[in-house]
Amino acid sequence: MDVIQEVLLAIWNMFLEMSPYLLLGFAFAGILHVLIPKSVVTKQIGKKGFLSVVKATLLGVPLPLCSCGVIPTGVSFYHNGASKGATNAFLISTPQTGIDSILVTSSLMNWPWAIFRPIIALITGVFGGLLTDRMDDNTEFKVVEECTDCEGDSCSVPKKKHWLVEIINYAFVEFLGDISRQLVVGILIAVAITLLVPPTVFSEYLTNPVLNMLLILVASIPLYVCATGSVPIGASLLALGVSPGAVLVFLMAGPATNAATITVLWKSLGKNATLAYLISIILGALTFGLFIDYVLPKEWFILSQTQIAEHVHHSSNSWIAIISAIILIGLIIYVEIKKIKSKINSLKPTKIMENNVIYKVDGMTCNHCKNSVETNLKKIPNVTDAVVDLTNKTVTVKGSVSKEDVKNLVNSLGYTFVE
Repeated sequence: MDVIQEVLLAIWNMFLEMSPYLLLGFAFAGILHVLIPKSVVTKQIGKKGFLSVVKATLLGVPLPLCSCGVIPTGVSFYHNGASKGATNAFLISTPQTGIDSILVTSSLMNWPWAIFRPIIALITGVFGGLLTDRMDDNTEFKVVEECTDCEGDSCSVPKKKHWLVEIINYAFVEFLGDISRQLVVGILIAVAITLLVPPTVFSEYLTNPVLNMLLILVASIPLYVCATGSVPIGASLLALGVSPGAVLVFLMAGPATNAATITVLWKSLGKNATLAYLISIILGALTFGLFIDYVLPKEWFILSQTQIAEHVHHSSNSWIAIISAIILIGLIIYVEIKKIKSKINSLKPTKIMENNVIYKVDGMTCNHCKNSVETNLKKIPNVTDAVVDLTNKTVTVKGSVSKEDVKNLVNSLGYTFVE
């Protein structure tokens, strides 16, 4: 019973530390989502060259997209006219950080970490974009065919909700729903590390910072963890005595890469662009890890004994922290119940309307995938509606359109058309 109480208390303390910053970060995410539409981003990063790469990186750094959400977004940009260099710059910089993770980093770690993470994301994004332009000379872009029967974005697109409703829905339902499980898993891993791993394991056995970086890099590349979910794990590793450089490697490579991301990139952007993507992240992580460990003052990045004690044993018990924790936990429960209801409803038999065809599509994992597939399918002439079911990995297409057209578009976005 004492063990269960200790685990629950550690989880509650973690929520107390993170919740005020997470809620604020989610709110910023919703504002960015409404104020910076994809069409604006695409117009700014359509040409090959330094300026497009810098613009793509600057737009990507504050966006709260993890590697699963940024891939369909970035691939969609590419197939709507963005250059490969700008696309890779966006894909490299975006998942490493975001407004939500910056705020959480300042809470669980410290401000030097919160300041350097976006700077490193910016530098590696620009480097990766320029490297892509140099390695991949293919300048032909696949542009999704626009519907000529209507104007602009109005084709088959439902009437928009009020901007405030859009912000709230995206921030606290769609975006939270995409990362809720990863966030909880990150907190549980952090608690497990704090409670189960002996504090002396790194100081006594894994004392070589470079070896630590390489081990963490190998483990992080195929691992999926969102930028926000990686923060409590990074804070726990710091508290155990892991070198700041090795922790940085995890905070960079963990959110920026995973096995699915690499597979989709190879298929969508090609071998050279994927290699440039991986080279940029690996070299960036190791270079900046060494820079933090051997050049910058180490005390900037090491948690003080007070911070470690607060991280392990105590958190703020202010009314703001308590209310924020209760709200965040309630929202997580809400989005998870919503997922369960969607799963139950998907098992019920449904009536197939005339001209509706259901296709199986693999690779769709979150609301960004859903929006990307639906939006681009609606741009095909004679398609009147397209609805993605993430639970069953299907898309229902209404209208007069061939299976081959649907297949080509779905595959071009980086997903796998099954049948």
